[in-house]
Amino acid sequence: MSAPIEWSREERVLYNPAFTALVCASVVQGHLQAHRVGCPLPLVLTAAVMALQPAIRALLPRVNASMTQWAENNQAVKVHMSANAPGLLSVVRPGLLFALQAGVLTLKSSRVALRDGAIPATIRRQSPEAAAIQKAAHMLGRWLPSGGPTTTVLTLLGVRP
Repeated sequence: MSAPIEWSREERVLYNPAFTALVCASVVQGHLQAHRVGCPLPLVLTAAVMALQPAIRALLPRVNASMTQWAENNQAVKVHMSANAPGLLSVVRPGLLFALQAGVLTLKSSRVALRDGAIPATIRRQSPEAAAIQKAAHMLGRWLPSGGPTTTVLTLLGVRP
């Protein structure tokens, strides 16, 4: 029998269903602010996985860049996604389920919506990393759809739907 995994305090905070629910809600919040319709479910999962990766957060544009051009110029994103997405999905999925069960998020026709007032509009009292993850999630929810249809965005990122 192998030894149990020793998680740091920060990892316990970042990789628990409550925080990943907040990350998913931040993705949907950003998407709704920009597009006024529910966020496609695959985009919620993809953006949350991207936001949790420091290497990808470091590559995100600071201004509204072309998503397509950014993906072409940052091929390392595909490498990070293929290496880390399967493991991070096992962390993000319980958070998404938690948010759906708690009524923070709703799912209808493969689109995820956010209940009004479910999460604060601003990030408060978080560690710098937790705040950076939420900020990236919000930005990705708003920005990823600018790359075109969901299948196109997923292909640009090297993600199989």
